[in-house]
Amino acid sequence: MVEFCATNVGKLEDVQTFRRGWGGDTSNFAVAVARLGGSCGYVCRIGDDGFGKSLLELWRREGVDASQVVIERGGYTAVYFISLLPDGQHDFTYFRKGSAASHYSPSDLDAESLMRAKLFHTSGITLALSESCREAALKGAEIVKGSGGLFSFDVNYRPKLWPQEIARPRIEEAVAKADLVFASREDFGNLYARDAGDAVERIRSVYEPKLIVIKLGSEGCLVVAGGEKVLVPGFKVAAVDATGAGDAFDGAFVLGFLKGWSLKKTATFANAVGALSTTGLGAVEPIPALREVEDFLRSKGVESSYP
Repeated sequence: MVEFCATNVGKLEDVQTFRRGWGGDTSNFAVAVARLGGSCGYVCRIGDDGFGKSLLELWRREGVDASQVVIERGGYTAVYFISLLPDGQHDFTYFRKGSAASHYSPSDLDAESLMRAKLFHTSGITLALSESCREAALKGAEIVKGSGGLFSFDVNYRPKLWPQEIARPRIEEAVAKADLVFASREDFGNLYARDAGDAVERIRSVYEPKLIVIKLGSEGCLVVAGGEKVLVPGFKVAAVDATGAGDAFDGAFVLGFLKGWSLKKTATFANAVGALSTTGLGAVEPIPALREVEDFLRSKGVESSYP
C-alpha cells in the first residue's frame, strides 16, 4: 500500500498535511531484509497506477527482487492514512477493499522461483485480505517448505479487518504450518482473550513450531524455542512513530536465524532494528541499514559484529 502519514499530531479530520511513503507489513519486512544485507524477493499484485509504479521503484531502489510482482491492468493500489495521537499512539484509516493486492491468487505463484527460497514469510493481514490471498499464502509456504525451506508467519491480527471467530481458525491454519511464529501481546490478547503466556503454551504444545517470538515493544522480546525461553530487553530511543517497527523486527530476526546466530544475539539485533525503526515518520523511511544498527549497538556497549 501507499502510505500517507500525518506530519503533526492530531485527529485525521484535523490534520492538514501528510508525508507520502509506503507500507504493508510484508513489504516492510522485505525492505528491512534488503537494507540489512539480506537477499529477498516480493510476490504480490499492484495496480497499474502511479502508486503501483512508486512501489516498484521503491523495491528496485532497495534491492528487493520484484520480478514476481503482478501488475494488474485496470487495478488500483491501496492507500492508508496514519494519524498521530497525543498519547504517542497512532491510528490507521485504510482504503483497500477490492485493491489489486486482494486479487492475488494461487495461480499467480511461480513455483520454480519459490523453490529456490530459504524462507517464505507472510502474515495474518495477508490472510485477511481475501480468500484467494489466504490460499496463495498457504500454498506459497507449502512450496517453499516442500523444497526444504522454512515458513515464517506473523500473526499480526487486526480486529478491524476480520472478527475473531473467522480469523482464529485461519490464523491457526497458518501457525500449524509455520516454523517461526511472531506475535505481539496484543495479537494474542485480541485473538484469544487470554494472557499471552497461555496462548504461547497452547501454540507450542499443539503446533510445535521451531520457535515463537513475542514482541514486547520497548521492553524487547521473549523467544520460546523448545523448552528454552529467552527474554531479551529492548533499547530506549526517542520514538516518533512505531509504524512498521514490528515488521522490521521480523526481517532482522529472520536474517539472524538463517545465519545461525544464537537466540540472544538474534533477538538483540532484532530489538535494535525495531527500536531504530520508531525514530522517524512512516513505515519504511526509518528502517535502518546494517551499518546504522552496528553503530547503534556499539553505542550501547553491545557486540557490534553482525556480518
